[in-house]
This record gives sequence, structure tokens and C-alpha cells, in this order.
Amino acid sequence: MTEPNTNPVAGFDLNHPTIIALLYLASFVVGVTGLVGVVLAYVWRGEAAGGWEASHYTFHIRTFWIAFVAGIISAILMVILIGFFGFVLIGIWVIVRTVLALLQAQKRQPVPSPESWLW
Repeated sequence: MTEPNTNPVAGFDLNHPTIIALLYLASFVVGVTGLVGVVLAYVWRGEAAGGWEASHYTFHIRTFWIAFVAGIISAILMVILIGFFGFVLIGIWVIVRTVLALLQAQKRQPVPSPESWLW
């Protein structure tokens, strides 16, 4: 006999890396939640319960800073209109990385290469 699921949303685990990923995705609508997500990643990094969580914190922190620097470069390049294309690419890159990390967090598995630029 199995225990009943006490989670109101069946099958969805709201762990810390998942919260950060959701904040990153929400930043496309709200804006400031990405900053909240990276602050939480730094705070929770020291409290990582398992090895799988630590890889997610590293991954999310790197995602934020790489996107931040790329955003600054794209803003500068808007003078010659290339920056608009850069912002689109950065948005796609952040969404893909965040969704892949979210899927791994739901399985409670580490990010394969947390220090990589891709996946």
C-alpha cells in the first residue's frame, strides 16, 4: 500500500532549484524575479542538501551572470542594430537552460555540466 500524495499538485516537487527556475522564467513577465532567483541561489547554495542541488545552484548562478553580461553587450550593440538579435538569442538561451534544469530538478538529478555554457 502506498502513501497518498500530500502535494496539492500531483507529481510536482517544489524544491529550491525548482523555485529558482520558476523565478527565472517569471522574469520574462515580471522582470525583477530573475534577480530574486540568483540571490536565492547564492543563499541556498551553502545549504545544499544533496549533491544534485549544488549542481543546480552553480548552473543557475552561471546562467544569470552569463545572460547579464550578454545583455550588457547586446545593449551596447543596439547602436548598430545587432543588439536586438542578441536579446532574442539570450532569451531563448535562458529559457532552454532553465527548462532543462527544471526538468532535472523535478527528477532530483544533478545538472550534467553545471559550469558549461550550453548543457
